[in-house]
Amino acid sequence: MNKFEQLGLSESLLKAILDLGFESPTEVQEKAIPLLLEKDTDMVALAQTGTGKTAAFGFPLIQKIDAGNKNTQALILSPTRELCLQITNEIKNYSKYERSLNVVAVYGGASITEQARDIKRGAQIIVATPGRMQDMINRGLVNISQIDYCVLDEADEMLNMGFYEDIVNILSTSPDEKSTWLFSATMPQEVARIAKQFMHEPLEITVGTKNSGSATVSHEFYLVNARDRYEALKRIADANPDIFSVVFCRTKRDTQQVAEKLIEDGYNAAALHGDLSQAQRDSVMKSFRGRQIQMLVATDVAARGIDVDNVTHVVNYQLPDEIETYNHRSGRTGRAGKLGTSIVIITKSEIRKISAIERIIKQKFEEKTLPSGIEICEIQLLHLATKIKDTEVDHEIDNYLPAINNVLEDLSKEELIKKMVSVEFNRFLSYYKKTRDLSTQSAGERRDDREGGFQGGNSNAVRYFVNIGSRDNFDWMSLKDFLKETLDLGRDDVYKVDVKEGFSFFNTDAEHSDRVMEVLNNIQLEGRRINVEISKNDGGGRRDHNGRNSGGFGGGRSSGGGFKSGAPRREGGFSSDRGSRGGFQPREGGFSESSPRRSASPRREGSPERTPRRSESFSDAPRGRRPRKG
Repeated sequence: MNKFEQLGLSESLLKAILDLGFESPTEVQEKAIPLLLEKDTDMVALAQTGTGKTAAFGFPLIQKIDAGNKNTQALILSPTRELCLQITNEIKNYSKYERSLNVVAVYGGASITEQARDIKRGAQIIVATPGRMQDMINRGLVNISQIDYCVLDEADEMLNMGFYEDIVNILSTSPDEKSTWLFSATMPQEVARIAKQFMHEPLEITVGTKNSGSATVSHEFYLVNARDRYEALKRIADANPDIFSVVFCRTKRDTQQVAEKLIEDGYNAAALHGDLSQAQRDSVMKSFRGRQIQMLVATDVAARGIDVDNVTHVVNYQLPDEIETYNHRSGRTGRAGKLGTSIVIITKSEIRKISAIERIIKQKFEEKTLPSGIEICEIQLLHLATKIKDTEVDHEIDNYLPAINNVLEDLSKEELIKKMVSVEFNRFLSYYKKTRDLSTQSAGERRDDREGGFQGGNSNAVRYFVNIGSRDNFDWMSLKDFLKETLDLGRDDVYKVDVKEGFSFFNTDAEHSDRVMEVLNNIQLEGRRINVEISKNDGGGRRDHNGRNSGGFGGGRSSGGGFKSGAPRREGGFSSDRGSRGGFQPREGGFSESSPRRSASPRREGSPERTPRRSESFSDAPRGRRPRKG
């Protein structure tokens, strides 16, 4: 029995839910839908982005609408054009078996006369951005004086974007006796003010802790010098070969500059900010949804309403001016129950903000050290090996095998592997040999070495490679817990846990090494044998007493650029089709990883160094309002 059947939904909605493949309601759906179906009421629902809020209000709204009456009965307000269109499409999918029910999207950047014409033909539900909706009301193109339901979706985001006056004016135009459903991730003062002014004894449901972050998102920060912020961003990308991320900057100028530098350095990146035309925005978002862009650099305003599945990382290149905005940023990952990581690149002068964010999201950050060059090379090499192993062979290549075998017949298996990897990584290795350590004094050291200072900073550490990762549903927190429980170690005995797609790294002190090797190499995870090996580096960033890097490659800047693995090269090499997730496609020789990035072109003299590739809760308050009908 589908669990949605227990919520009181109609047969037509249950049929649409079955078509959409929904199996179980999310927590916010389970709490909100029965209450909204039971009676006409005001409601405030606090839940993070990506928890299924559209269905939570969409299903009961569709069931309550009188499809035989063509007058506008419901208004849904959302912060951005993208979210407006997304909600409209979802409501249409939910109501596919509801005859004569029409949904119209109203937003800026499109013809206002066409939108007015669509409403005039009969639109029981209007989904709108506040600015365009206010414009249509002012022009007399829409009548919401008789609506029965008003939904404020992502209310805190709308208010953060400056729509308070528009929302107040729109709600003032609507009848007092309507039902108002307010959905929000947080409850800042402006949202509480709206609730006090326009809602009557609203029911309140909360998913998780009020104003808290999503439990599926882990939080990390890297402490760097201000001049190394961009280099740190590239290190983070290089250490996560399958990264699919949103990178947040504070200003449009910084957003454009960071995106341009990433593109120049061979990464699949693009900028999203307010100076782009609507056509440019649409093009960028289409490429991002198609995973042709792996690093979308965005301002907070431009990123509002982005709803893209499977974002692996949110990177705070700069922290927002308003600390509360961090919660919205991190909500772009870890959606629909999947794991995600929110990363902050921070300088010493900003370290106090981490504690402020921790109080708001009610979660702890883990301080991490930027990987050394040798660790990045190891990650990339293992990633390449995993991709090769997992590649499905296209048998159209069979016709070419005799000629290929003739060329390679004198090579042993070991020689062939070394040469194949060398084609991919010689210049990559050369680049990272010449890069310097970007680590700065850890926050633990700055805080008088509390709890023994930064974990993993001792020379007694042993670094391990293990063949489980995010594809096994681990993030660094859950893997750390798994290792501690499996090995029966203490809270601080496992540290510097870095999770990749098909493998991971972690540290323990040398005294635990025998136990780690003995226990982990003799157990299975869901039928697959775990393999753990001692890595040949300590995870990077280990320092001697003078603060110098004592492991990995030597310092100094690269004078010759380099090559980023995975970048299709102008001079040839194997590269996958754009946006593919695995496999290799022929391009005149050599090998490259599946992610389609350009190689760094030769630097002009004097040009910059390049990488080798790629609240408060509300209380009821008396106010002018007519009694509710019925």
